[in-house]
Amino acid sequence: MVARCVVHLARGILWLTFVLPAAGQQAVEVSKRNANYTIQVRLDPEAKMLEGREVLEWRNTTRFSTSELWFHLYWNAWRNSRSTWLREDALRAEPRGGQLKQRRAEDWAYVQVEAVRVLPSGPFGAAELTQQARYASPDDANPEDRTVLVVPLPRPVGPEETIRVELIWKSKIPRTFARTGFRGRYFFLAHWFPKLGVFEPDGTWNNHQFHAATEFYADYGMYDVQITVPQGWRVGATGVALGVTDHPDGTSTHRYQQADVHDFAWTTSPDFREARRRFERSGLPAVDIRLLYQPEHAGQLERHFRAVEAALEHYGLWFGPYPYGHVTVIDPAYDSGSGGMEYPTLFTCGTRYWAPFGGGQPEGVTIHEAGHQFWYGLVGNNEFEHAWLDEGLNTFSEERVAEVAYGQWFFVRRFFREFVPVWLRDVRRSRLHGMGLDRYRAAARREVPATPTYRYHPETASAITYSKTALWLTTLERMLGWETLQRILATFFQRYRFQHPKPEDFFRTASEVAGQDLTWFFDQVFYRAAVFDYAVESVESEPVRTLGYVERNGNRILAETESGREEGPYETRVVVRRLQDGILPVEVLFVFEDGERIRETWDGRALWKLYTFTRPARLEYAVVDPERKLVLDVRYTNNSRRLQPRPQFVATKWAAQWMVWLQDFLHTLISLF
Repeated sequence: MVARCVVHLARGILWLTFVLPAAGQQAVEVSKRNANYTIQVRLDPEAKMLEGREVLEWRNTTRFSTSELWFHLYWNAWRNSRSTWLREDALRAEPRGGQLKQRRAEDWAYVQVEAVRVLPSGPFGAAELTQQARYASPDDANPEDRTVLVVPLPRPVGPEETIRVELIWKSKIPRTFARTGFRGRYFFLAHWFPKLGVFEPDGTWNNHQFHAATEFYADYGMYDVQITVPQGWRVGATGVALGVTDHPDGTSTHRYQQADVHDFAWTTSPDFREARRRFERSGLPAVDIRLLYQPEHAGQLERHFRAVEAALEHYGLWFGPYPYGHVTVIDPAYDSGSGGMEYPTLFTCGTRYWAPFGGGQPEGVTIHEAGHQFWYGLVGNNEFEHAWLDEGLNTFSEERVAEVAYGQWFFVRRFFREFVPVWLRDVRRSRLHGMGLDRYRAAARREVPATPTYRYHPETASAITYSKTALWLTTLERMLGWETLQRILATFFQRYRFQHPKPEDFFRTASEVAGQDLTWFFDQVFYRAAVFDYAVESVESEPVRTLGYVERNGNRILAETESGREEGPYETRVVVRRLQDGILPVEVLFVFEDGERIRETWDGRALWKLYTFTRPARLEYAVVDPERKLVLDVRYTNNSRRLQPRPQFVATKWAAQWMVWLQDFLHTLISLF
């Protein structure tokens, strides 16, 4: 009785936390809470099975009725080799699922819904729906894919009506290769329950199959989840822990609850160690940080906490505060395949036993996944169709936070299956490299970013979703200034918290805040697979002389050739060229030997342009985009040209590059002995 009262009191406190304002503070904004789950799940660690029961309470917030409910059954992506996920994964040079012929028995998984029924409530009576349920393949008509379950209803759910549906299911847990599953006694369970799709305002279900190049999309709601695991195993999960109940059979049930989230993930292991820290920063709400870490990483606790705090601070100050008051950070087991993934109020990072400070691990991935609490967690875009709205924005934000908080990273190369690190302290990694400039260059032409993400080729999806977006955001930052871009991102964040924004919402916000129509910019970087490459093709600078007929004293005479004349003034001619189809305005800088500098703006539309100047001194060099605002330029080495070459500079540059290659070769050779 006492335990039950404590649970009810905790639930009341949680509700008040999200609904009522704290003393002297503005009330926390909440979501529509139209997809609410009550779930009981039991883990069998020996059989690698889950058995679960859930009650979904769904409210139709549109003006249309629906006679069906559409569910995601994500783990059926690994049911057999005919699934859409594994077919697409095989297109990668290195499939995440490995080569099919090498897959072990424990790599396969499934989720089997054993019963579906409507529970009596409101206008709905009890109804058994199990036999009516069917699988669907809305994206590719693959009859072997079972990642979408459609449940016909005995009567439609009308606007603002609420239906309660019970599902009973069991799942085989995969050996982790796609961020969910097990490794030994470590379990990380994501996208583990039958999850309702999104009923869009136009009256259609947005419920894509599980694809190899996409992530997820769901409505916000309240989650109340009871997780039964062996006694003594630590549990980390989305939300607030409400207590633990021990059972005579040697198991314990952990209860977690969270409002205003669109997913729920959890992890358990007897090997976890726990550490806690409270984030406090003037102007931002306090956040309790719980870190579940591997024992061998005990020496990196401070680095994990500092990275989480850097994200909470800078994302909070730049875009808007983190509202939940708590976050759980998971240090995944070695080689578990579950690192670097985000879920509401919980995320996984990733590190190594030897991880030298300054190399970006675990700091980089920790900042990135903590940042997803904002871009994805709070701004809930459709990752199936427009994953760049979280991954791209977050990659840009992560790199900016890392640069502000830590400065530039240095390179670390790893050997012996990437276990032994070698510090390259003299080689610094720029923010552009961290955003994946090289990766983008290789894939610049291969996808139109406006294409729905689930239709991207798996091999190049991340280069467009993450890298290209982060690079065009950097270009926008350098064109408009950080203050303007920061206001764009903050306005977008505040305007679409707990909502499902589309690309047009971001573009409209950007133009509004910038005070100018940026359609021309987004047409280039988003709606086309445009490639940018501007170059200085030729430079000449010679003494001014006139050959041919001229007028002197009223007479037309033939001017003589003035060969050998070297004094000024000088005529300078520079040809700049657009080598690809991408068109954005760029600046062209001309620097003369007497120090004079001339800056011109070129709209970049023509394939080439001739600039001619008559100045007292020769040209020293010309450069297109001198401040490198257009970071999408795929070949920046041709953007400048000198009048007089400096062979010693070129030799030094190439010698240094060859030395890096030689050093890398020698490190590799040494690792073989």
